[in-house]
Amino acid sequence: MSGFRATGAKVAKDAKGRGKGSGPRPRPEVLTVRAYAPPLEGRRGLLRLDFNENTVGCSPAVLRALRRLGGEAVATYPEYGRLREVLARRLGVGEDEVLPTGGIDEALHVLAQAFVERGDGVVTPAPGFVMYRVYSELAGAELRTVRWGPGAAFPEAGLRRAMRGARLLFVATPNNPTGSVAPRAALGRLARAHPRCLVAIDEAYFEFHGVTALPLLRRHGNVVVLRTFSKAYGLAALRLGCVVARPPVIDALARVRSPYSVNGLAAILAEAALADRGFLRRTVGEARRAVAFLRRELGRRGIRSWPSAANFVLARFGRAGELAEFLRAKGILVRDQSGHPGLEGCVRVGAGTVEQTRRFLGELDAWLACAGFDQRRRRHVQGISRKERKGPPRTPRGWAGAGEVKR
Repeated sequence: MSGFRATGAKVAKDAKGRGKGSGPRPRPEVLTVRAYAPPLEGRRGLLRLDFNENTVGCSPAVLRALRRLGGEAVATYPEYGRLREVLARRLGVGEDEVLPTGGIDEALHVLAQAFVERGDGVVTPAPGFVMYRVYSELAGAELRTVRWGPGAAFPEAGLRRAMRGARLLFVATPNNPTGSVAPRAALGRLARAHPRCLVAIDEAYFEFHGVTALPLLRRHGNVVVLRTFSKAYGLAALRLGCVVARPPVIDALARVRSPYSVNGLAAILAEAALADRGFLRRTVGEARRAVAFLRRELGRRGIRSWPSAANFVLARFGRAGELAEFLRAKGILVRDQSGHPGLEGCVRVGAGTVEQTRRFLGELDAWLACAGFDQRRRRHVQGISRKERKGPPRTPRGWAGAGEVKR
């Protein structure tokens, strides 16, 4: 099938050299999956512009609620009734349409467990979040990746072709790492064209974009929306998210989810986080200002960046690895994306506050000065031409290859 790439369907039947005394063997999918090893160590105390977290922290209301908790809250197994009630009210859905999960990661895992069998097709645009691939491969699925179009345009036509006979579609909007969006109307058309394929819409960055696919649930029984508290709400350490879907889908997911997978403290503190609308409003406003400021300043320096509806900016610096190492030595963390096809020389920079962005730009200027780049040479090293200013380097069919991104 043209336009997308299939991987993960064929796994090794057995591994060579294993004798009778070698002990229990994992499933072939476990042995062949390319594991995700996130660089999470040694980040505290640094300016964290690498994982798109809230660089200010969480709401003070959450910290106050945490201090009020007693020993019983820690010693008792979690209860989720109140959490489901609060989530359903905020999302405007029924309580039987919400399932709390251990972040979006667990939501992706249970979706693959509940709906994907070995050999089934799973479709996703690329580049995208690495765990779409990991959970698909662990399920023994055939992963079909469709490249984002010119200028990171949503590849609706390619996805529609790739979804023929597939069981699951993973789509992030805004997408990580490009910051581009999947139009809600296009997602609805895909759901309608393939009613037997579950359309899972990852809205990890919804708060910064402000447009949700939730209205599609009323028209399409195969639509699922995923949310997290790890980004705008600043609760990444608590690992809290949720799935929103029709009751039959929620029931299926609940059957494969661990009964106490959501942290009990997260279940309690989520209410305080949701209640502090002022904190969320300030966080989103500051992030949007920082994104606009960062893109404007990068442009003044001759550095190409992509429009972003999230709290980060993807830009092409040329020597991405060198820049990331330089900034880490200065106490600033960013994510080098140049290992992914089509993103050579690219770095993803989280948008914290405007002041944090100023600090990043100051160190960027120091790196540019050390590298001896004038504006004309900088554009040459980055490989940015007039033809490429509407999007990343691409083949006639879109991106120069499939890729995946860590959160």
